[in-house]
Amino acid sequence: MVSTSDHSQTVESWQQILAPDSMGYRIKLLSQLLSRKFTEKLEPFGLTPFHWLILCCLWQEDGLPTSSIGDRLKQVGGTLTGVLDRMEERSLVRRERDPHDRRIWRIWLTDAGKELEKVLPPISAELRDQAMQGISSADRELFSQLLNQAIANLS
Repeated sequence: MVSTSDHSQTVESWQQILAPDSMGYRIKLLSQLLSRKFTEKLEPFGLTPFHWLILCCLWQEDGLPTSSIGDRLKQVGGTLTGVLDRMEERSLVRRERDPHDRRIWRIWLTDAGKELEKVLPPISAELRDQAMQGISSADRELFSQLLNQAIANLS
């Protein structure tokens, strides 16, 4: 026989994993809201959040092999190749074969891609600050660490 207190604990624990109260649902909702808002902010530049991610990789280290970009972004080749095609058509990046290994394509920023580094990071920071308004620096850091741990646990 299940006691009343056991039953209420079970109901309470189920409430924590059922949408819309579940952590997973709320993380998905946060992701969707951030993506939608960021897409709106990138639209005037003709860019998508995925373009942003690739640009960030190249701003950190220009001339990365395509495979390294895919590894950093946890993306499969086909998706990345199409996005790089469109970025190359827009003269944001250029591809060159690696002189030491012709199987490898390296991705380099063009002047236009480099110029976006002056404009886009402040837009991203503004959105981040809006999302994190009222959350202390320590709590932001903790939140980031917790997300990293949850991602690592599932990877």
